[in-house]
Amino acid sequence: MLLTITTTHQPATDLGYLLHKNPAKLHSFELSFGKAHVFYPEASSNRCTVALLLDVDPVGLVRGKRGQHEGGTLDQYVNDRPYVLSSFLSVAMGRAFGTAMSGRSKGRQELADQAIPLTAKLTVIGCRPGEALIHELFEPLGYTVTTERHPLDEKFPEWGEGPYYSVILSGMVRLQDLLNHLYVLVPVLDAEKHYWIGKDEVEKLLRKGEGWLALHPHKEAIVKRYLPRQRQLAREALARLTEEDNPDPDATEQAHTEEETRMEEPMRLWEQRMGAVVAVLRSTGAKRVLDLGCGEGKLLRSLLEERSLTEIVGMDVSYRSLEIASQRLKLDRMPTKQKERLKLMHGSLMYRDKRLAGYDAATVVEVIEHLDAPRLAAFERVLFEAARPKTIVVTTPNREYNVKFETLPAGQFRHKDHRFEWTREQFQQWASQISGRFGYSVRFLPIGEEDPQLGAPTQMGVFSS
Repeated sequence: MLLTITTTHQPATDLGYLLHKNPAKLHSFELSFGKAHVFYPEASSNRCTVALLLDVDPVGLVRGKRGQHEGGTLDQYVNDRPYVLSSFLSVAMGRAFGTAMSGRSKGRQELADQAIPLTAKLTVIGCRPGEALIHELFEPLGYTVTTERHPLDEKFPEWGEGPYYSVILSGMVRLQDLLNHLYVLVPVLDAEKHYWIGKDEVEKLLRKGEGWLALHPHKEAIVKRYLPRQRQLAREALARLTEEDNPDPDATEQAHTEEETRMEEPMRLWEQRMGAVVAVLRSTGAKRVLDLGCGEGKLLRSLLEERSLTEIVGMDVSYRSLEIASQRLKLDRMPTKQKERLKLMHGSLMYRDKRLAGYDAATVVEVIEHLDAPRLAAFERVLFEAARPKTIVVTTPNREYNVKFETLPAGQFRHKDHRFEWTREQFQQWASQISGRFGYSVRFLPIGEEDPQLGAPTQMGVFSS
């Protein structure tokens, strides 16, 4: 039973700091069902791989258990448990990588908080529902998923395919998130827990699923398969997840607007952003444009002034923001020809929407930093794969520049609703991965006065198909 995790983030050997396991040593742990070993098959500055090997004792699993008939049955001793990744892996991960799963790193905390290129290889997992379930569980979290199905027996091809797969997951993700995703979802795929399922399993599921499970489009299936044959516990877990995923988008948007205004007013950064975005759109010759996460309509006002644009659509998840945009743009008093060019649309960036297809360009201005990992992953596919406009303009804060804001305490984001703020290198890594994954090219432009060391306050990526 083998799991490997590889990174090419440089220096790659920092993976050892994140996992609290020295790459030069073999680390072994005694477990109730056998032994776990952590070692590094490769460890260089360019590429580092950690392996978690489980040596499961199938005889030890049943020896001495109450209620077993003398000698037991054959399937107690001859089964796939020593070879197929299952809930045993979760137990071993908790023992070997517990500190990393909590997101703590004494020597590299900034790296622990950062999304880095990671590839996890699950040698063999059992998934009787088929490979579609594997994709449904991991792709909404932002992973590129590759699967290989294995035959029941290579010597007897007439027996057909088995329920076993090798799986490769790759993406830009925090190590903490990858470990917690595997901790929860590997047992969901296998659906044969090796221990008693009690109320503490609900707490464990919610703790490891914090920040992503409530947002997962298949959370109900995940909960039911994680807590098999435990309907009451599954209902309790789903009820608590529903409470967790109940944000107030109107309040969030209002807080965002107030915070942004206070922080950026001295340099009129919003005006510079809008000017830069409009200039890019003008250079592409776009006619039909989407403004996704349009908020209260600041960019829409500038877009309306561009006579070359024949159709402008502003979409936001907040009804209240759309109402304010309508009022500020004086939509009810707008001349008919002008009004025909503009449409306000309620919708979410998390779900595929046929209304978004067929546009020349889309703008996503100061939006992505409000999305946690699962929502960002869903947004990527909604925009770059499903809607797929010819040009996509994305702006986001440059974290390096934050030290220049005198009113911003050290280490804090520009306002409380941001889930992350990227350095220039992090943004470029994300954008390059997205462009390669979905068939776009990307170029980067600074917005605002540039500091020689820190860069500009806002960074922009222009994606072209």
